[in-house]
Amino acid sequence: MSENNMKITLKVWRQRNNKAKGALETYKVDEVSSDMSFLEMFDVLNDKLIREGKDPIAFDHDCREGICGMCSMYINGQPHGPLQGVTTCQLHMRSFKDGDTIVVEPWRAKAFPVIKDLVVDRSAFDRIIAAGGFISVNTGNAQDANALPISKELADRAFAAAACIGCGACVAACKNSSAMLFVSAKVTQLSLLPQGEPERQSRVLDMAAQMDAEGFGSCTNTGACEAECPKGISVSNIAHMNREFFAAELNKK
Repeated sequence: MSENNMKITLKVWRQRNNKAKGALETYKVDEVSSDMSFLEMFDVLNDKLIREGKDPIAFDHDCREGICGMCSMYINGQPHGPLQGVTTCQLHMRSFKDGDTIVVEPWRAKAFPVIKDLVVDRSAFDRIIAAGGFISVNTGNAQDANALPISKELADRAFAAAACIGCGACVAACKNSSAMLFVSAKVTQLSLLPQGEPERQSRVLDMAAQMDAEGFGSCTNTGACEAECPKGISVSNIAHMNREFFAAELNKK
């Protein structure tokens, strides 16, 4: 075995569907290159399972560039694994050592039911966005972008909130499975920009109501969501959303 190759033991959650009982199953993966991404290591394992006539492990992935948020794996007790500021697809095997045992599970949340193995249904996020994460104004074409002046401070804050990729790591990290960081990022992004003004009050009320209807828990104020967010979304957005919510409630009466 070459110097940059490792032998890894994986304990992976296997579950046929949301109704079936799941369990951790153990797999030995040899000849793992330290240059592989975590998902490439799973590709190698699945290729081996298929050749052996076994059912491959189902897991989510799409861009593999840290953009889409699909690669949701709970690795050794941490969403997306041991590194801060990266998604699972950006995690490489050099973050582990030869002989390591790695436990891989799906997101654990009532609002994210397991579809199969490591794949969960995150359509709850889509329904929250549909409830209010939109604007009704005509924003024009690309060349019209500078027609409406926006201060750099507000633009920077909105851009930072917009960096959320909706992966659900905040929900997985929270002991109450709260979606407050995700929802607050979307609310904050649009509330800071003039284009989001028409729906500003209805947006926060409708999105918060949908969040509760989906079964997400309350914010714990522990900051675990920010600590595990691969895009570093700040919990200050939650405070901003709370102010938006209370203002909208007062104006509603």
